[in-house]
Amino acid sequence: MSQPKFRHSLVALAIASVVSLPAYAQAQDEQEEQAAANSKLERIEVTARRKTESLQNVPVSVTSFGAGDLEELGVEDITELQQRIPNATIQVSRGTNSTLTAYIRGVGQQDPLWGFEPGVGVYIDDVYVARPQGAVLEVFDLERIEVLRGPQGTLYGKNTIGGALKYVTKELTGYNELSLQGTVGSYNQRDIKISGQTALADNFFVGGAVASLQRDGFGEYVNTGEENYNKDLLTYRLSAKWLVSDTVDVKFSYDKTEDESNSKGAHRLLTSGVTGQEPYEDVYDSNTAMPVDNLVETEGASLVLNWDINAEWDFKSVTASREGYTDTNIDFNATGEPIFMVPAIYEDEQFTQEFQLSYTNNNNFDFVGGVYYYDGEACGVFGTVLPMYLAAFGGVTVDNGGCVQTESFAVYGQGDYRMTDDLTLTIGGRYTSDEKEADVFRYTYLGVHYINRAGLDTPYDPNEVIATFGQPFSINSNFNSQGDWSRFSPHVALNYDVNDDVMVYASYSNGFKSGGVDMRGDKSLNPTIDEPYDPEIVDTFEFGMKSELLDGRMRLNSAVFYSDYQDMQVTVQRVVESGISSQVLNAGESTVKGFEVETVFAATDSLNVTAMLGYIDAEFDSVVYQEPATGETTDVTDAWSFQNTPELTYNVGFNQTFEMEAGQVVWSANYAFRDDTQMFEAPSPLDQESYGLLNTSVVWYSANGQWNVGLHGKNLTDEEYRVGGYNFGPTFGDDAVVGYYGDPRTFSLSVGYKF
Repeated sequence: MSQPKFRHSLVALAIASVVSLPAYAQAQDEQEEQAAANSKLERIEVTARRKTESLQNVPVSVTSFGAGDLEELGVEDITELQQRIPNATIQVSRGTNSTLTAYIRGVGQQDPLWGFEPGVGVYIDDVYVARPQGAVLEVFDLERIEVLRGPQGTLYGKNTIGGALKYVTKELTGYNELSLQGTVGSYNQRDIKISGQTALADNFFVGGAVASLQRDGFGEYVNTGEENYNKDLLTYRLSAKWLVSDTVDVKFSYDKTEDESNSKGAHRLLTSGVTGQEPYEDVYDSNTAMPVDNLVETEGASLVLNWDINAEWDFKSVTASREGYTDTNIDFNATGEPIFMVPAIYEDEQFTQEFQLSYTNNNNFDFVGGVYYYDGEACGVFGTVLPMYLAAFGGVTVDNGGCVQTESFAVYGQGDYRMTDDLTLTIGGRYTSDEKEADVFRYTYLGVHYINRAGLDTPYDPNEVIATFGQPFSINSNFNSQGDWSRFSPHVALNYDVNDDVMVYASYSNGFKSGGVDMRGDKSLNPTIDEPYDPEIVDTFEFGMKSELLDGRMRLNSAVFYSDYQDMQVTVQRVVESGISSQVLNAGESTVKGFEVETVFAATDSLNVTAMLGYIDAEFDSVVYQEPATGETTDVTDAWSFQNTPELTYNVGFNQTFEMEAGQVVWSANYAFRDDTQMFEAPSPLDQESYGLLNTSVVWYSANGQWNVGLHGKNLTDEEYRVGGYNFGPTFGDDAVVGYYGDPRTFSLSVGYKF
């Protein structure tokens, strides 16, 4: 009896198995499809061409960082992005925490003096930031950062011949949100960030964010006990959005930053010939004969109107104003003796208005165009205080100051025409008219005074200076200079979709950086210094590929570029018998060529591997230097090199996600390498040898999405590397060969909560 029962059981089991096979196979297929979907990379959207597009569809070399990416890596300000962008230099300038030095593909701005123009444009929500002071933007209340490489003159205008950096703040949605984050770390770091938004009505939203960032110094001023390389910064942002109708919305934004960190003290590379002071072992230690008070303030307001005219046409108006103020001190000699001191004030203000019209036809044509107006004034003054020079007169002070007024108008347009389903032609152009007027004075006084402590109402007015300090011993300069330039900057690109996953493109772009006047001009040393220097121009040819491979698990983007660089502006300062001679040279012809590769690979559904590689070959083809005092010319083509442009940059890293009942843990690490870097146009002791930085982060996200805890370690090998300096040899009885350095090894712990 048992045997038949057993056979019946086998038959029943066989029937059940056959019936259940399709359901099992379907479940298995669904699991595999879900795993494959989890392994695919997320779509990245950018506005590199003034419209929202997938990163993979844009025929432009662009790198995008979302807020989540930056939080995962513990990025605190935009200079940390340098490690992840090929052929880029994004660093803090010499004397403050807030002034930016930015280069992309060999093009940038080495000298942060007022009135000089950047080569990499910085934008906050489509508002151009004209000056490097205060342009080291902190990462908070952010949606994403986009970095565009190569000339962007058609859509973004002059002074973007190297590229553009777009800082996009978080959009107002009307949802109730509140985020808190506190951070503690090395050198007594203590940061607080608060952001939130809400709806006051169905069609009116408000938001705000504030960040207080504090840290003790990496070193100290040994002779005074003051902190060196500390951080004391407060920044906040307010915004409101009004949905006027279904087709019209208006957004108002206001931001302000106050940086009261001490002025940075430099590290001497040579033993002082006056005091016998040897270089300190710790590069963050220094001496000073000046106050370390430092203030950098920036603020801006903007009003953006969007009007969806109909299904095809959109109108946008961006009205904005920004202003900045810097009061700082630089002790070039860094011995504690009053030998070579420079107190300085920078002040600038700007107004911009842009009207933009865009057209979208889902069939075969898109267009964006508009008009742009800029009105700005940049003023500054610094005193070169030399008590050791002509000591019988109680020292010497050289006051140098003035203002430059800039008015610029541009009209632009760019269209995409889909010639076939796979082939798209892009044609664009921008016409820019630029006018500048500059007033420059340079007075020599016997005796010592600090112009930025004198309480002058208008320290940039030479008459005010004379009224305060009396008639100068010598009037080196007191001139007015005017210049105007116009330029048409075309852009042409052709991109072809090889298949659904691979797009290749070829493009030509032209850009220019405006001309100007040397605000340090000393006519007693250079009689023609009042003549404006010319714009610099770049013509760039680029061939690139955007691809998603391995069923969407690998993104591989690459570009090869060749640039013809004309009339490059090089600021040259030389010590001469009667002072420091400054001039801006239009340095002949140059060639810049190279390639870039960026990739991310989803090795598994929880492990991503990232890499970037940049190579650049930049060299002068022809440049002749003329001594201002004698008129003697020297061919320096083979002696000069591009500054802040390492030949090779690369980064390799990963992030591994661990799922657990309590939430999710993401572990990431990266190694960033930079090749030898020359600080100035000619070799100097300040040139930085190649180095690499190793970083790691571990971040926990709670299962309910409200809590996050991050542990971040940066520069784990405690690499010592220079990011700037001054190179004045025997100067006024001593040398001023001094350097400034990047951050040492640091650790931080952040805790965040989202309501």
